[in-house]
Parts: sequence; C-alpha cells; structure tokens
Amino acid sequence: MSSSATANGPFGYPSVRRDDTVETLHGHKVADPYRWLEDPDSEETKVFVEAQNKLFFDYIGNYPKRETFKQKLTNLWNFEKFGCPFKRGDKYYYFHNSGLQAQSVLYQQESLDAEAKTFLDPNKLSDDGTVSLNTYGFSKSGKFFAYGLSASGSDWVSVHVRETQPGSKENYEEKPLEWAKFTGLEWTHDDKGFFYSRYPKPERDTDKGTETDSNKNAALYYHKIGTPQSQDIVIFKPEDPEHMVGAEVSDDGKYLVITVIRGCDPERKLYIVDFAKTFAKTGKEEVTGDFEMIKVVDEFTAEWDYVANEGTVFWFQTTLEAPKRRIVKYDLAHPEKGFAEVIAQSEDVLTQARVVNEDKLILVYLHDVKHVARLHALHTGKDLEPKELPLPLGSIIGSLSGRKEDKEIFYSFSSFITPGSIHRYDFETSKHSVFRETKVNGLKADILETKQIFFTSKDGTKVPMYIISRKDAKQDSNNATLLYAYGGFNISITPSFAVTWLNFIQHMKGVVAVANIRGGGEYGQEAWYDQGKLGKKQNVFDDFQAAAKYLIDNKWTKPDKLAINGGSNGGLLVGASINQAPELFGCAIADVGVMDMYRFHKFTIGHAWVSDYGNPDKKEDFEVVRKYSPLHNVQKDKPYPAVLITTGDHDDRVVPLHSHKLLATLQHEARNNAKPILERVETKAGHGAGKSTAQRIEEATDKFSFLALALDHHVWED
Repeated sequence: MSSSATANGPFGYPSVRRDDTVETLHGHKVADPYRWLEDPDSEETKVFVEAQNKLFFDYIGNYPKRETFKQKLTNLWNFEKFGCPFKRGDKYYYFHNSGLQAQSVLYQQESLDAEAKTFLDPNKLSDDGTVSLNTYGFSKSGKFFAYGLSASGSDWVSVHVRETQPGSKENYEEKPLEWAKFTGLEWTHDDKGFFYSRYPKPERDTDKGTETDSNKNAALYYHKIGTPQSQDIVIFKPEDPEHMVGAEVSDDGKYLVITVIRGCDPERKLYIVDFAKTFAKTGKEEVTGDFEMIKVVDEFTAEWDYVANEGTVFWFQTTLEAPKRRIVKYDLAHPEKGFAEVIAQSEDVLTQARVVNEDKLILVYLHDVKHVARLHALHTGKDLEPKELPLPLGSIIGSLSGRKEDKEIFYSFSSFITPGSIHRYDFETSKHSVFRETKVNGLKADILETKQIFFTSKDGTKVPMYIISRKDAKQDSNNATLLYAYGGFNISITPSFAVTWLNFIQHMKGVVAVANIRGGGEYGQEAWYDQGKLGKKQNVFDDFQAAAKYLIDNKWTKPDKLAINGGSNGGLLVGASINQAPELFGCAIADVGVMDMYRFHKFTIGHAWVSDYGNPDKKEDFEVVRKYSPLHNVQKDKPYPAVLITTGDHDDRVVPLHSHKLLATLQHEARNNAKPILERVETKAGHGAGKSTAQRIEEATDKFSFLALALDHHVWED
C-alpha cells in the first residue's frame, strides 16, 4: 500500500510518494514513508533528485547578483596557494595551486633554491578535476611514493606507487590497490613495502561512493611492492567488526605502532610490534603475518598519539589522567614502570606534538581558540629558547612540517581575514625567517575586522564566538548575518581564511559569526567534548541558539536577517535547531547533515558515530536521539525559515538519504510555509573533500544566492 502526494505549496514542490512503512522501535511506532529514498540507484530516487535540483536552480535564478557574486568570488579565489615545504630523502616537496586549478599540484625540488618541477598533478587524471589526492606516504629513503586517489569525493581510494627520481617509472606497479579507506600509507624503512588499512569489497557492484552498505571488518595489511594485492599480508584485524585500525612506523623504523579505534571515540587501544623480535622469531628479515603484539594499553581509556622513540623508550601525547592532554613516556624494556610524565597538562589544550632536530619537542596549544607553539627538551621537558615560535596574536597554525632528523621546520599560519604566510626556523643557526608571503588580489583586508566575544548559554556556560565584519558595520539589527558552528566529535573550529565568507562580508556587507560551541575540542575532552555528546547533546543545540540570541540581542542582526549554516554533524545542528527554534532564523543551510538519527548507524561508516550519538538500537540511547532527530521532530506549530539542504551523490560518509528524507518530510509537513524548503544535490561530489575549485565556487555562489533571496538582502558594494 502506498499513496502519492501531489505538488503543493506556494513553491510547487514536486510530487513525492509516501508509503505506509511503519516499524516499532522500543515501544514507539515510527512511520518512515520515504524509506524508498534510501536506495540511491532506484529510478524513483533519481527522478526525485532531478526534480528537486530543477526547483532549486529555478529559484536561485531569480537572484540578480548571482553572476556578480560568482565573478567577485572567482577573483578572490584566484591567488597562489602554497603548502609548507617538507623534505623526503634528499629532496623537498610542496603543494601549490596557481589560483583556480581544480586540484593542488605536488612539486619536487633538489633544494629550496632549485627549480621546482611537477611531481604529481591530479588535474591530469580527470577532465573535470574530480579526481583528488586523498592520502600519501614517502618511503624513508625518499625513493618511493605511495598515494591514494579518490574519485568524485568518495572516501574510497585506489593506492598507487611510483618512484621519485627524475626519469624513473611513474607507475611502479601494474594495478593500484583497491578498497582502501580511512588509511595512512606507512613504509617499512627497507623500502620494500607499506602498511595500509582496507575493507572487504562491498557486496553490491555500484559506482564507488554511491553504495550505502555498512563498512565493517577493516584490517591492517602489508603490501610488498611489485606483488599483486591478492598476496598482501593481514597484519592485524580487530576482534570487533566495527572497530578500525591505524598504524605508524616508528622514527627509527624498528617498531610498528598500532592503534585500535572504536568508531569516532578518541580513546584507543595501543599495541606495538618489535620488528627485530618478530624477525628473530620467524627467521626471516621481512614482514610476515606472524607478528608478536605488545599490548601496551588493551582498553579504551585514553587517546594515544605516537610522538617519538629512542630505542625502547616511547613518547606519547595522551589524555590519560589529562583531558587537555600531556606528554608521557613508556619503556618497553620496563613495562612495570608504566607511564612517566614528561610535560604535564596545562590550562590550554595540547593539539599537536612534533619532535625535530633530534630532541626538540614542539607543542602546539589552543588557548581560547588561538594557537601558541612552545618548544621543550624531549628528555627533560624543560623550556627551550625560543620558548615560543613567532606567531601573530590570534592566528592559527595551518600546517607544520619537520621530522626528528630535520634541522629545520616550516609552519604556516592564517586568520579569518589574512591568508598568512609560511615561516622557516633553522635550529642550527637559531634563525627565524619569513619563507613565503601570500597575497590575495581584490581583498580589502584593511576594511575588515575580527572580534572575539563570549556569550552565556542556557546553563550558564561561557562560550566563545568570533564575529567577522567590515569595520563600518553598524549594530543596528539590519546586518545580513551568517552564523556557523559544528559542535561534535572533539573537533575544534579554529579561525581559517575563507574567501567565500570574505566575499559575503566585503561585497554584500554581511557579517559572519563562528560559535565555538560544546561538542568540539576547544577546551578539552572533559570540559567541552564530553559536555556535548550522548545524553548531553542538547547542550550543543542550546549553545547554538544562545549564539543566535546574542547576535540578535546585541543588535548585530534580527531573525529575518539571520542565516545559519553547518555541515555533517553541523548539518544535524542546523536541522535540529530549525525544529526547536525556527523563530530565531530567517534562513538555514544544512550541508551533508546526519538527519535520520534512528538509522544513521546502518549505512557505510555511520556505526562509528555511536561514540557521539549513542546506539539507537539501545532504548536509553534511542530515547535521547528521539528528542532531537531532525527527521522525527519536524513540527507544524511555527513557520520555518527558508531552508536549503545540500548533499553530494557520491557522499559515502553521510549518505544522501539523510538529506532526501528530511527534505521530503519538510516539504510535506510545511508545504504552505511562506519561505522555500529546497535541496541542492551536487553530482560527482562526496562529503566535501576532493571537490574541484570550480565545484566549490559554484556551490558557494548557489548558497549565497539562496541566502540573499531568503533574507531579502540586496546590498552590494564593488
């Protein structure tokens, strides 16, 4: 039995079939009339997508400044982007984009002063720029380069190997390795092969990235170069099929550090393999599956990130008895001594630890959502000179390159309104220098400013928020304002240079606010992350709505002029917020969001998110998500703001069904809403990573065209 809804509402929404699917979950009868949209390959789903896309593009075609916005954004985007140089073997490498190239190109140099030569250009791998470099790893000697390519934004990668010397074979092996996902590429120091993680091939033979099957039974493999993938050796397979595994070869090449990962939970198990003992046991000086595992930590009690080792002594960054992280060391030869503290937890959150120049420990901390980089002695933990790397106040380190054997480091930093620069620090001469400056054509940074404020959430918690605007912006309640947040998975949302936002601010006289709500990692696991997950997830939505109220109460904007945006977990944030407090917003844009909180764990990697959301198969967790699941809390009592839901047809992380089902439900229940409820589906795109520059510009243009129409904002200044 099924019924078909007719096109309805002032925007002529397409007819979408509703069926009579109902199931009982923990005593609750749950209707799921759009479950058929879970099949991305059905003709009916394809018709749905085509109709919704047509409706969306017809609507934004009414924005008169759409092409002007795109032109100005393209002009701002067209600046040279450089990555930090890094040394592998006897050569330097760096990523570079000339401005509007679809993907950044990897260059090779004999020295920092030598001519740069193209080493890997992903733009030559597809006509439309939708094949991207997802992961890579150089062998210790620098002779070999393994790299994973993603097509259309899928999380699946095909792993290739090439030699790095000029004139050597670019395709070292005949066939790439397939079905790798969420993996590093870690070489043994003899250049013979590398470790990587992969899943079994999905049962359904579909285009990579469009399947919805659950990803389980990940395993760590060793690939010996020059041999077929069928001969790859299983090194480790977690007992639980939903667990994942990561691996890192130690600095000296004598050990393999393995972490067992339980979903997205930062707490991990820690195992170490001693290659010498294994080789002695097997009688072979090569990797086999007969590893002897040292189970250093066999429980999910803390985060463990390998920093360095000297012989049997290992240094780790950990949350063990330190929710803001500290540095400890552990001696494999004396396990009875346990973990010894090297650098204690501080008031700031430790986000990165790196050893360079043999024994210099660089620690990057987050202080009120701003970075500080401090130098210490590896063995003693004592401060070194300089105590801190030079950083402008309020900036964020985007990347930092340097290894234990390197005598120099490179680090880049930026802020919301400055693209920043790359700096070099030479430890042999103690000399700091600016290596490369970034300039953006058309950016009027002198008319822009950033402020950080703190607002009070519903339960009294002080929450930081950045407000980026023109200096001439008036707090008269009339600013078109975009409020952005994420709020989950221990991820900190730090200042970043985004020309899309700056185009909105500079030319449309808009305001952007970035709220560092709970659920992230801005103030550590205990104070921030744990307070925004599982049974405390409502704190995330309360923080976000309090941020909106602050902007309104302080006359930055008013509800009719306030747009909200978030992606992935942030898409869930937007979806839940428009159900709970639609009166606060004039426009809502939810990107690739998790919207069906009853079934998220059944598709691709969704089972990994029970760390934040709980398991809906358990009654106590189901009762929590039942209160905020966007799909199941669509309401009829209050009018909705204008809503735009975006997704990608190759999103195999948060599969498109989440967006489709919520959209269909909103269009049905709020069909007479005065403002539009629409969807934009990007083709040949996934969860976000790997998009070409052209795709990003088009997407931003479409979203801000929708925002301008939704907020009735037609201010423009060239």
